[in-house]
Amino acid sequence: MADSKCDLRSILLPASDLESSLAFYRDGLGLGVRMRDRDDYAELSAGSIKLALATPADHPVPESALPVFRSDDVSVAVSRLLAAGATVLSGPVEGAHEIRAVLRDPSGNPFVVYRSRA
Repeated sequence: MADSKCDLRSILLPASDLESSLAFYRDGLGLGVRMRDRDDYAELSAGSIKLALATPADHPVPESALPVFRSDDVSVAVSRLLAAGATVLSGPVEGAHEIRAVLRDPSGNPFVVYRSRA
């Protein structure tokens, strides 16, 4: 069985305008752009974790900032989180780049658990 431990990898922020959000964090805070996927998603280097920006088209909960956790086995992690009191908002679903589930903790805060497909 794969390790179901989850590591914090990024904070995902909603961005109504990706260009202006990228400019703000790049020019204002000096963060380096790590990658960009079309006009909907970008990642910046922010120390040991990534700051990710997503437009509503690519953000699973567009009104919220989300911690994003990586897991070797999303299904096992989701089962463990449900037993600990989380609720599932969506998934796990397979996308082009990842398998992802969106959950809420017992206080109602949304978060993502994912595994890269690559």
